[in-house]
Parts: sequence; C-alpha cells; structure tokens
Amino acid sequence: MNKFLRCTLAAAAALLVAGGAAADVNVGVSISLTGAGSGLGIPENNAFKLWPATIAGEKVNLIILDDATDPGKAVVNARRFVTEDKVDLILGGSVTPTTAAMAPIAAETKTPQVTLAPVGVPPDQERWVFRLPQSFAVMAHPIVEHMKKHGVKTVGFFGYTDGYGELWLKDFSAQAEKAGLKVVISERFARNDTSATPQALKLVAANPDAILIAASGSAAAMPHKALIERGYKGKIYQTHGAATPDLVRIGGKDVEGSYLVSGPAVMAEQLPDSHPSKKAATDFVTSFEKAYGPGTRNQFAGHAYDARIVLEKILPVALQKGKPGTPEFRAALRDAMENMGRTVVAHGVMLWTPTDHGGYTNETGVMLKVVDGKFVVEK
Repeated sequence: MNKFLRCTLAAAAALLVAGGAAADVNVGVSISLTGAGSGLGIPENNAFKLWPATIAGEKVNLIILDDATDPGKAVVNARRFVTEDKVDLILGGSVTPTTAAMAPIAAETKTPQVTLAPVGVPPDQERWVFRLPQSFAVMAHPIVEHMKKHGVKTVGFFGYTDGYGELWLKDFSAQAEKAGLKVVISERFARNDTSATPQALKLVAANPDAILIAASGSAAAMPHKALIERGYKGKIYQTHGAATPDLVRIGGKDVEGSYLVSGPAVMAEQLPDSHPSKKAATDFVTSFEKAYGPGTRNQFAGHAYDARIVLEKILPVALQKGKPGTPEFRAALRDAMENMGRTVVAHGVMLWTPTDHGGYTNETGVMLKVVDGKFVVEK
C-alpha cells in the first residue's frame, strides 16, 4: 500500500470517527451520590450503570456528576453540562431542591430537563421540564381513598419544610377536603434535621385519626419513630418518597403496620396480571436484582430505568428533525416528549401532554402495608 493511499484511508477513518462522535447523544446526569439524598442518588446511579451503550440505535453518553444534595452544586453541574459538555438532555436531580435549582438553566438554554424528583417550577421554566416521578396529586389519590375506606376523618401532616413538603401538603389537602377529610394540624422539619421531637409532641397531642409523613429516603424513618416513641396510636402513612428498604431498616418495629403509597415498579410480583405496568416493572426488577442481588430493587432506581424507556420512544422522532448537539435536536426532544402519548413504564402509565409535563393516570399508585418488615400490596 503506497503512502498516499495509507494517508487517504487514515483521513477517511478519522472523518468516520469524528462523524460518529458528532452524532452521539449526550445526557448530563446530576444526582445525589453524597449528602442527605444519597439514599436516592446511589440506587439511581446503579440503574444508570445498566443502561445499554446505544438506545434506539444511537450511542448515548451519560455524564454523571454528584451534586452532594446541594442546590448550589446542582447549579454548577447544570452549567457545566450546557457550556462544556454540550448536552442534549439533563437528567436530575434526586431531590426536589436540587431539581428546582437546575430548572432555570434548562429553560434559559432551551435544554430539556427530565427530573428524577417531583418539582414545581414557574410557568416560564415549565416548557422545558418533564417529571418522571408521579405527581403528588396522582399519588395522594390512593392515600385519600385508603383513608376513607378505613374510617379516617381527621389527619395530621408531618413534612419537609422544602418544596417536597409544600407540594404534598397542597395536593393532599385539596383531595382530602373533597373527600370529607380534615387536616387538623401541620408540622414541618428540615431535610437534614436529626430530631423532630417538638413537632411530634404537638401532633400526638392533637391526636388525629391518621398522620401523613411527607419525607423521602432514609430520612423518612426519623419522624415516624418520633411519633411512635411519643405514644401515637393512630394510623401512619408515608409518601412514595419513603418506599425504600431504608424505611424498614432504620424504622424497625416502629414502622410495622404503617401504610405508604408507591409506584408499581418495586412490587412487580404482587401486581395483578391486569396491571398495565406488570411487564415493565418485572423487567426492571429482574435486571436490577440480577446485577445487585435480591431485595435491592428501589423505586428511585425505577425512575432511572424509566428514563431509558422515554429515550427509546423519543429519540427516533427527534432524530428526524435535528442532529444531536444542536438547538433543533433539543427542541425536537422536548416536542417529542410532549406528544409521545400514553407510555407504560415500570412506575405506571405516563401521559405527558403540551399542558401537563408530569401526567400519570390514577391507575399508577399502589398502596402498601409494612407486614413483618416487608412491603405488602394492600388488596
């Protein structure tokens, strides 16, 4: 082979490599691998590790950064994603405050953000923000129905002081009022608090029929134990943010007999065959526990799993309208998510629309009870 031909082939190969790299889809992932939200971020990261190298025939590069459960760090990560990494999509954060902190950057740079935590954002940011977790309204629905069925009339609220607590109080209270339930007391605590004894004493003194705790991850056990230790005898409910093994591991016997709502992803085997998410949930649990062992399934990992399902659906559509790395492609991803229609994922049935970027159907939420240290689906 002569020198000219070798150089020509080398140049052609370089162009092919460069062309392939230019076509890669880059996704920036900011999650809580350390800090108070690490109980959410670590399993999410474990699920991301199981993603295939290609989705819908396209190479997808995940750029994963730790935000340390710090909104300021999340902002730094988001800025890096859009300025240095030139991402097509932002995934994260793991908790509401870090998620909300990144939304202005997503909107400013017209980069779609798919969240792993529930979040409320101003209307000018809403256009670019889509939510994988079920809305609080969707998850409050089965809790309210369960309370009605079990004769609850009065409810106490015990939640975070941040957006997670605020949104849960708002959406639960609205549905409770319509159902004839009365929220008689509301007490709050900070996400990083190690004790909530004064608040627990007030709640116990009010003696409502039931108390709803709005917390997430390992932190959800602390207020629960505080209520039991102060003598509360009524029903205790937890939100879907608490549906992790940490609740039982840390709460022990104090959480026995309590109720919580969850997406279907973590209860695959107990779902009836008629449930629309039976197959997706089973696929998630099978793949995750094959990699990490029995009992490691986690609803936050389920959201990371579902993000891949979304990409599988929207990438082919967006690629018809733009090339990765361009504003046209980012806008096409956003448009594809708004118009992808009914989409069954491990966590339920999504129904995103141009006017609802967090839509799930009411068949999504599953009520659980802690029985002998395990989550059991309520019949």
